[in-house]
Formats: sequence, structure tokens, C-alpha cells
Amino acid sequence: MLRTALPEIVTGSVPGPKAKEIIDRRDAAVPGAIRCAYPVAIARGEGAMIEDVDGNRFLDWIGGVGVLNIGFSHPEIVEAVKAQAEKYFHGMFNIVTHEGYVALAEKLARIVPVKGDSKKVFFANSGAEADENAVKVARAYTGRPNIIAMTGAFHGRTMLTMTMTAKKAYTTGMGPLVNGVFRAKFPYLYRSPAGMSEAEVIQSCVDSIHDLFEEACQPDTVAAIILEPLQGEGGFIPAPIEFVKALRQICDQHGILLIADEVQSGFCRTGRMFASEYWAEAGCAPDILTTAKSIAAGMPISAIVARSEIMDAIPGGTVGGTFCGNPLACAAGLKTIEIMERDNLAARSREIGEKVTARAKVWQEKYGVLGNIRGLGAMIGLEFVKDMETKEPNGALVSAMVQACVQRGLMIEPAGRWGQVVRFLAPLVITDEQLEKGLDIFEEALAECLKA
Repeated sequence: MLRTALPEIVTGSVPGPKAKEIIDRRDAAVPGAIRCAYPVAIARGEGAMIEDVDGNRFLDWIGGVGVLNIGFSHPEIVEAVKAQAEKYFHGMFNIVTHEGYVALAEKLARIVPVKGDSKKVFFANSGAEADENAVKVARAYTGRPNIIAMTGAFHGRTMLTMTMTAKKAYTTGMGPLVNGVFRAKFPYLYRSPAGMSEAEVIQSCVDSIHDLFEEACQPDTVAAIILEPLQGEGGFIPAPIEFVKALRQICDQHGILLIADEVQSGFCRTGRMFASEYWAEAGCAPDILTTAKSIAAGMPISAIVARSEIMDAIPGGTVGGTFCGNPLACAAGLKTIEIMERDNLAARSREIGEKVTARAKVWQEKYGVLGNIRGLGAMIGLEFVKDMETKEPNGALVSAMVQACVQRGLMIEPAGRWGQVVRFLAPLVITDEQLEKGLDIFEEALAECLKA
């Protein structure tokens, strides 16, 4: 059974002949800008495992980049989607009311940790759409035009969200970008300037916001500050809670909304249903939360959640869309959350994170190239360096490890400014045996690449 299987490369190396044929067809039919580093053509997936068209089996530590917290092809999700499909595929919510949309909105309003007792929810199709809609909501409520985003941020590839995204390689040839987006410093504690304490680094990042107020955008022109509770593309860097507290104070002082981008960190990945629960416990809950990816186990849907007072300021006709809150996706979302709560996948996330971190600390001592281990729950970043003292990034090592791992049946993905971070996003339904096998393969690949 694939769901409980272990990695196995039956073709000796990958891609096998059938996969290579499909990959060659891909190269001829699809723009090269949509790159794929993995020589894998999927035939089916179950749990944390992929089987390709040649019968090779891969353990997936990428999970669709955070989409598959509940794993591939969960049988209860499959049945929920089938049941909905037998009724109707589509019902545009601007035209007809379908109960699945309402029920999923009600559920998210109960569990999402944004400020306020009364909350409202609407849906889009992707994380980028959710973030773009959150900005529209913030502008509608505050009547202000400007947005502050962070260094290291990733918010999407639409024109607005690629502007908010820090890495400008994602905007090559796409200018001019959108006006009204300004950037403050995000605390990257591992790469703090020499001699600065954690508190001093956080304060310097807070000061960068005040510098923006002085030099770029006065506070009464700022609608929102947006950040990821744990940066994704930026290198799996958690936002220090003291930094979030300071942001909350600034926002409250100046009437600015705080937006938590939980597109990747939501749905049990960080040891809680949402990473912003840690914020709420510290008294600094966000005003708006966006989420997507694992909300519906692979069906395309995203959500924007805020207190009713904020949502009710949106002018009619400015949000919504043809496929937003599609009935099949809503059915999958309701069942996904039910399973996550029933099976306590947040606790499983913490357990997985502890095991991966413990093994990584052994590698850190043994190999002398793993500079930093960080994250929340089972959202873990492993930052590789050429030298533990200088912390020079080692993207070349990570790139080599990606290929060495996939040839052994393990799929891993890089992140970080220099591609020097391995991000751990394995489905939370991974078995203990699969997890241990993956850790073994990872170490084998690491040792091999260091000898090369």
C-alpha cells in the first residue's frame, strides 16, 4: 500500500523512461519560466508518498509547498468531494448561495485567531489572491493607500503581491510595479550584525518602520503592515514574538491594520491550527488573516478573515469572483478541518518537529555545515553554510543535496535568499518509519555531497 510504503527507485536512477518522455513533452509545451528541478512525473500519491509513472516511489518532504498537511488522496476527502460532485460542481456565490461556502466561512470564523468577537470570511482561489484581497480590505476600512511589507517576504506573483514580495528576481521584466508598497526590516536573528543582541536586532527592525514614517509614508497614510508569522521563501524564519508585539503597538497607535499571511503556515503546520495563535496568546493577534494551501487538501481555495467591522467596510462589487469558494473546494475544506481537529494533527506536527530537530542537531555537530535549525512545529528550516563562523551561505551544497536526495527517493526543497535553506514540509500524516527513512536518506545525501 503506497500510503505506508518506503522510498524505492526501481529504475536505478530518475527520471525513468516514461517520466523522461512526459518531462520532454512538458519542455515543448510549457514555458520554461515554470521551472521544475525534480525528475518526477507523478502517477499517484497517498499520504506522504508519491509513485511516478515508472513505479518509483518517493517520500515527499515538500507537500506541494505546504498544501498537503493532510497528505495526498486522503480517503475521507476523496469521498467528500465525490459526494459534492454528484450534486453540482459550481455555484458562483455572487449568483446563488451554497451552504458549503457558508458552513466553511462559519467554521473559519470560529477558529481563526484575529482580533474581535464577531468575524466574517470570504474566499478566493490562491494565496496571492488572498493577500491581494486583504490589502483591498485594509484600504477600504482605513481609507488609506499604503502598505508596509518586510524584507525576506513572499506574498505571491500577482502584480501587487510580487511588489510586496521582497525577492526581486520574481519581478524580472515585470515593471513598473505597484505604487504604495514600502519595506521594513524583518528580524533574521541568525544573520544579525556582529555584536548585536537579539533585543537590539528586533529594535532596529522596529526602528525601520519609524524611519519609513519619517522618510517615505506618514503613518496616517498606511493602511496595513503585512508579514508572515514564519517566512516561507525567505528561509523559514519565525517572527520573534517581541517584534510582533511591537508591530501590534505601532498599529494600534496609528490606526493601522496588522495582516498575518498564513498562506503557508496555517492548518496545523506550526504546531497550532494557525501560527497566529502564538500571537494571540501574547496579546498581539492580527486584524486580518489570510490562508490557503492546506485549507482543502489540494483543492484551490483561499480565505480572508477579519472582524465584522472591518469586513463590512468593503464596497459592493470590489471582492469576489467566478470560482471563489467553489463548492468542491468548500466540501474538501470542511472535511479537512474536521480531520485535523479529530486526529489532532497540531500535536502530531509538534511531535514530528521534535524528531526532525533532534536529528538535525546531531548533523550540526557531526558535519559542521548546518549553521542554524529553526521553525515552529513541523515547519523547519535547516540553513547550510560553508563556515560555521563566517556563516557564508552554502546554496551549492543544498542544490546538490536536492538532486542526491531525489535519486534516493526523497524530495526536498530549497529556500532562502541564497538557496541555502532546506525547508521541511512533509505531510503531517507521515509514518514514523517513513520519517526515519527520510532522515537516513537526507544524511546519506549530505555525507555524499560533502565528499564530492
